[in-house]
Amino acid sequence: MEDDRRVRILIGKAGLDGHDRGAKIVARALRDAGYEVVYTGLHLTPEMIVETAIQEDVDVLGLSILSGAHNYLFPEITRLLKEMGADDIVVFGGGIIPRDDIPGLINNGVKAIFQPGTPTGEIIDWVKDNIKPRDL
Repeated sequence: MEDDRRVRILIGKAGLDGHDRGAKIVARALRDAGYEVVYTGLHLTPEMIVETAIQEDVDVLGLSILSGAHNYLFPEITRLLKEMGADDIVVFGGGIIPRDDIPGLINNGVKAIFQPGTPTGEIIDWVKDNIKPRDL
């Protein structure tokens, strides 16, 4: 029997960053495109985000980081996912991330980074083309 489970997405905000407008816009666009979306809210630790991702059985974790802490938060989250045996959860992100920092994030397990102004349709297309439901 073929699995017809919809892709589940967690949109997270880690650290002290209090700006969530972009994260909410992306979460709503993904939901409107037919995905199951869970939004974490603000001011969570990497541990809290990873725990939520595992508890919610998500397939992909999208992080919005505007605080400048991306070089810590992304690698910490991918490390914790691996440590918890959940490194099959795909991680992508967006926010204020200098282009020069993107290759290092990709090398640390982040699959895609979307810059400010990226059309939501581009993010939806990336999810459609790159994310399949995980084997649970």
